[in-house]
Order: sequence, then structure tokens, then C-alpha cells
Amino acid sequence: MLYLLSEFSTSVGFLRLFDYVTFRAGGAAFTAFLVVVLFGGKFARYLSNLNVRAAERLEGLVPVEFIDKEKSRTPCMGGILIVGAIILSGLLWNDLSSGISTTLLWGTLLFCAIGFIDDYRKVVKKDRNGLASRWKFLLQIIVAGLVIAALLRVPYLKASLYQFMVPFVKTPICSGWWVLAFEVIVIVGASNAVNLTDGKDGLASGCCIFSTLTYATFAYLMGHKIFASYLNIPFVPEISEAVVFSAAVGGACIGFLWHNCHPASMFMGDTGSLALGGAIGMLAVITRQEILLVVVGGVFVIEAVSVIIQVASVRLTGKRVFLCTPIHHHFERLNWTETQIVVRFWIIAGICALLALTTLKLR
Repeated sequence: MLYLLSEFSTSVGFLRLFDYVTFRAGGAAFTAFLVVVLFGGKFARYLSNLNVRAAERLEGLVPVEFIDKEKSRTPCMGGILIVGAIILSGLLWNDLSSGISTTLLWGTLLFCAIGFIDDYRKVVKKDRNGLASRWKFLLQIIVAGLVIAALLRVPYLKASLYQFMVPFVKTPICSGWWVLAFEVIVIVGASNAVNLTDGKDGLASGCCIFSTLTYATFAYLMGHKIFASYLNIPFVPEISEAVVFSAAVGGACIGFLWHNCHPASMFMGDTGSLALGGAIGMLAVITRQEILLVVVGGVFVIEAVSVIIQVASVRLTGKRVFLCTPIHHHFERLNWTETQIVVRFWIIAGICALLALTTLKLR
């Protein structure tokens, strides 16, 4: 919306700022941050008054001995505020005529809706199972498929979406319709991986900051013709809108940390984690860095893989590899404090982000 002000720059010079992606990205990040910080306290109290608490969500997901009584009383579904701030910021600072902007905003909102249904059934309807896993997975696949279908309508992206890109290689190694199916898996996988990571105060939101800002950097470089040519990465003119969106996500996560740092005043729930994971997955697809998501979202991958290994080991051998999964609960049983787990995982997330950025020159 504010992007349209740049059309009046001929008469009011300073309005040219709204045409610069860096200015709009900064504005998007600050807007999302401010919304979450200013309304977070009131929203947490509102959820608490509605008795939307985490007790039902934690039961069955966390070992009984590790359920803190205070945590069980902490309001859940704070993801509504996160996604609301992202959408508001996107509407203000993105160019809404771009297919990339609208796809990212709608995709995030739809993933949020899936998480909301799950949280609503758990914390309001008191159904400890929430939305059945098969239905949740099916809905995620449908939303991811709709996202890919929408991106195929973006002229600058259509051809590249069929191309399979890998790090360290300048050109696509192959192409085909199957790449689209792979991209759907990436988006759904990212959504679930962030969901599994959301188990400690500030853990998921902190790691999301590193991931989204990393993809913001990739998108910015891909949207700059000179930088893209120098780094041998695809040049996509409209992809600068992904920078603004990424900044909004990062700003909302930073603002949420204000309320979610230990001890948290509210949790994001599936409402927030599925949406944030879906957003990261969509950014990976748009920037054509799906494989690199393994590095960019290193913590999320570790969390998801720990669950896969645990389940496979129990079914095949009857023995556990980890004391408890996702893996942050394993370290909890090793007597790491919550702050130690969160900060150390943040450090890993930061290192992973830096490693991912170094691949830009290794092509």
C-alpha cells in the first residue's frame, strides 16, 4: 500500500524512498516488531482470560515430569499475533500487485489457519489429539500445492520452478515436473520442522529470525542484476518483494521474543509454528535454495531428523537412540537448563546461517 506513494515522487522528492526495497524492508520489519511488542501484553492477557492455555497442548507432547506448572498456565495461540503482524506489515510495505507478495501472504495465512484449527481443538475443545495428523498433513500438502500453482503464474519464476538447483553449481542440474512435487515436500517439511522445534521459550522464534534474514539476503541479491550476475545466481526482478516479506517475518519474531523469552508470557502454538515454517519453506522455493534449507534451517532439520531416527529405531529395534525427542527434550533430560538449550541452539542457528551465506561465492 505504502509502495504506491513512490508514484508521487516527482512532486514530493522524499517519497522515492518507498521505491527502495531496503527502505521498505526496514519499514516492514519495524512495523511487525512494533505491532507484536505493543499489543503482545494485552493479547496474552486476552488469551489468558479466554482460558486458552498450554496445558492441553503440552499433555501427551512433553514428558509429564517436564511439564512446568507455570508453563501449563501460559496462554497459547500467540501465533495469531505473529501472523497478524506479518500480514499487516506486508499489506503496508509490499507491492501487492506482485504475485510473489500475494502468494507469500496468503500462503502464510493458510498455514496459520491449519495450526489454528489444531490449537483450537486442543485448547478450546479440550481434545488432546487436536486435528488428526493425516488431515493436518493433507491440508498442508493442499496449501503447498496452491502456493506452487500461484508461483507458476509469476512470469519471472515460472521457468525456474521446474529447474532443480543445488548449492555450489551455477546452472540447474536437471528439470522436470517432479521438481514441483519436491518443492511441495520442502514447504510441508519446513512447516512441520519448525512445529517440532517449538518446545522451549524463544527457541523456534529465535531460530526463525536467522533463517528468514538469511533468505532475505538471498532474495535481495537475486533481485539486484549486478550482484546476481557477479555471484552467478538467477536474476528475478520481482523477488525483492520476498525481501520485504522476510523482513516482516523477522521483525515479528523479534517482537515475539519480547514476550516469549524465558519465562514466556505466551506461546505461539501450532498457529504460529506451522505458519512460520511454511513461510520459510516458501522463501526457500522462491529463492531456488531448497537444498540449502538443510543448512539455513539447520536446527529445524536436526529437530525433525531426531524424531525420524527415534521412531525408526523404536519400530525396528525396540530401542531408543535419544532419551526423548524432539532433541531439545533429550538435552533437557541431560539436565541442561532451558536457557542453555535455547541459547546454544540459537548459536547453532547463527552458525548455520553464516555457512549458508558463504555458499554464494562457492559456485
